[in-house]
Amino acid sequence: MPKSTSKRIETRANYALSHSPIFALRDLRVKSTSNTLLISGRVNSFYHKQLAQEVVRAVAGECRVINSTQVADHLVGPQ
Repeated sequence: MPKSTSKRIETRANYALSHSPIFALRDLRVKSTSNTLLISGRVNSFYHKQLAQEVVRAVAGECRVINSTQVADHLVGPQ
């Protein structure tokens, strides 16, 4: 895949995340390298991590998607 094509897909993926109705996805970022899109950043749940992956996959075309988004640790209940 030409570099210009992967950069266009990267731009579209970043736009889709930054304009998502899910506010938790708006600070995530996507970087492209050859035929791969790498999602990075931090969210509060595995559900949001999965949503981010699906948003990026919707614009990824033939690019491989790697989701390296971190999920924040939360304490549940008193310790």
